[in-house]
Amino acid sequence: MVVTASERKPEREVTREQGAPRRLQPISWGKGDGVMYRRLASVLLATVLVLTLAVGGPAAAAGAPNGPDAMPGSIVWPKSQALPSFAKVKRLDVADVFDAPGDAKLVLSTLQGIVNRKQPRIYLIESEEEGKYTWLNDLNVPYTVHEDYWEIVRKYKNEVKGVIVYDPAVPDSINVATTLAGIRDAVAASPDYAEMLAAAPYNLPVLEDLRGRFANRLDAYTWQFENLWSQTTHRMLIGLSPDKQIRIPPGLPEGFRVIAEEPTQERGAANRQVYALDLTEFLGEESVYLRFDDAFPQDGWGPAVHEVRVEADGQVIAHFIAGTPEEELFLYDRNNSQLSPGSGGHRFADNGRYFVYRFTPPEGTQQLVAHVDMWNQFKVSAGNKQPLNSEQKEPYGFLRDYAVANRAMVFWLESNVTEERALFERILAAVEPGTPYLGWFSNDVAGEFTGVEITSSYGVYVLAADWFSNMTVFSGTKLTAPAPKQKAKAPELENKIYVTYVYSEGDNLQYNQHRMRVLWDDPNRGKVPINWTSNPLLYDAAPAFLDYYFRTATPNDQIIAGPSGAGYFYPNVWPDNSFPTFLRETYPYLQKTGMTIPYVLNRISGDNVPLSDRKADAYKEKYHVPGLFLSWEGRHGVEVLDNGMPVSIVHGISTVQDGKNVLEAAKANWDGQSPLFVSLGILAWSMTPTDILELNRSLGPEFVTVRADQYFELVRKAYGLRP
Repeated sequence: MVVTASERKPEREVTREQGAPRRLQPISWGKGDGVMYRRLASVLLATVLVLTLAVGGPAAAAGAPNGPDAMPGSIVWPKSQALPSFAKVKRLDVADVFDAPGDAKLVLSTLQGIVNRKQPRIYLIESEEEGKYTWLNDLNVPYTVHEDYWEIVRKYKNEVKGVIVYDPAVPDSINVATTLAGIRDAVAASPDYAEMLAAAPYNLPVLEDLRGRFANRLDAYTWQFENLWSQTTHRMLIGLSPDKQIRIPPGLPEGFRVIAEEPTQERGAANRQVYALDLTEFLGEESVYLRFDDAFPQDGWGPAVHEVRVEADGQVIAHFIAGTPEEELFLYDRNNSQLSPGSGGHRFADNGRYFVYRFTPPEGTQQLVAHVDMWNQFKVSAGNKQPLNSEQKEPYGFLRDYAVANRAMVFWLESNVTEERALFERILAAVEPGTPYLGWFSNDVAGEFTGVEITSSYGVYVLAADWFSNMTVFSGTKLTAPAPKQKAKAPELENKIYVTYVYSEGDNLQYNQHRMRVLWDDPNRGKVPINWTSNPLLYDAAPAFLDYYFRTATPNDQIIAGPSGAGYFYPNVWPDNSFPTFLRETYPYLQKTGMTIPYVLNRISGDNVPLSDRKADAYKEKYHVPGLFLSWEGRHGVEVLDNGMPVSIVHGISTVQDGKNVLEAAKANWDGQSPLFVSLGILAWSMTPTDILELNRSLGPEFVTVRADQYFELVRKAYGLRP
């Protein structure tokens, strides 16, 4: 069946032609009280190259080296380009694998990498956040949706040479199998799926069986580095968790009921007390489950629990403090909740996270009461039916197609574990400065801070991409729309409070694919000046994304470079001898995308620090910036550095009320005798353009809202700096 682009069909149509998709948590950003929230997230990008978009070019780049960096298939990767380009997308076979088993996703994503090397032909629907078909329809190419995703395997089975079997006893062997799949033109599979694929109609032989080969994670990645590194590309590194939590349906589990909830957005523990929670009504089954959620997930100050004591008919059956071995006996599902040593030790769960305890009272219990020492924004529910456990893991696809297609080495090393960090640093030392690390880090915030600091110390920049789908497809698209005009005329400088709104997360490639698209399509976008941090390297990774954002931008939308320019890195940690060169060689990406004002994060040991003189000089001289945004703090202010470059500290907010409080305080402390400048960091995970509009409409006539280019033009005038 063939339909035109205007004849939209339901998602379950089998064929469709188009004519001519952290988890969030609080992140302390230094010694101040500013808090930022990221999932998945926060990471940035950079390059080492001059810009050339070569989509659908010859089978190999001119002068491409022999060995591991000779690109397979029709992939083109000139030395002057940050990331490779794939052949032009012409027609796609589509599979909706959103609800597919993780092991099926592993097979299909590694198959996608092999097939799309030659020509992007397979597209996997792995997310629904921005709409399952949103970006696919924007490609405006013919596609066929296969209800049975194994049809795609049968169609392309002759393009792979066999199967790499991972060891379920060592989950990290999934990553080794992914690396081997890229090297040996194979798919990675579980033992069960390998057996299925060996039989008709697939008839795919087993090329490598990793069962029993590795004792643990470190053993697997050490073997991989020592035996496979020479066969992989040295121009990119891929950091992916081998598995992820199974998907838990949103909302409370079946049969659970809220029994206690904080009605205010308490952040300072003023409501701390021991709450008596009567669980008697949930007796009757083997166990009772007690769940703690964030009552206001948009601002990230969820439940904090220090101590729990449970009594059955007056007898204590459970008593523990969070973070102790005794707690582990009752902790059914931690769901990435976190522990803090503060307040005697407590467990907390912010944003969409939660944790669940399980208590099994003696048979015949008549009364069950939990006494919980807790505070902040808690929502407590209970039930007696065993819920799904998010700690159950399964493989996943996402970025694996890109790793396989480019023959990249895939690993997942904990930077806060001594032995794993040592291997991580061996790998980083084996690549040139300016190499991208795509993916993310383990251990959430601590892993991000430490991981980005380590990569930066080797001159390697980070591209958060572990939830990016179909990069082998989007790297085969073209940018046709020009970058929006980035120079808007500033208003006359007056004694006003000038405010500029800066969205967080722009370093994050998957944010550009998922959350940013949702925010961008808000009907109230364009009614207020907003600075959208984005990733200049989308120019290589996904030109179609830039094309959409450029085509639909309003005069009030300014797209600026996410932290810390062309990549996520901490400038002060980057070696001085290669930093200016790196900025000079990546500056063309900022020029071509119009993202000429950067937002910079600069941390050492997890704390925000000022830019060193040498790094500040490099930004001024190599990025030619009129000014830059710095950090994410609980304060704001503008400083003119010794080199004459203005730096505006970003004051992070996560709710409309946060913004009102910050701006009311700014007004109260302002003498009205000179201009005042405030850059507000807007938490992308909790605030929409509609929220920003509400905040902006609450401001009085002493406030003027401007874009980033106007903001720094006014700053320069106010401080007597040359335009």
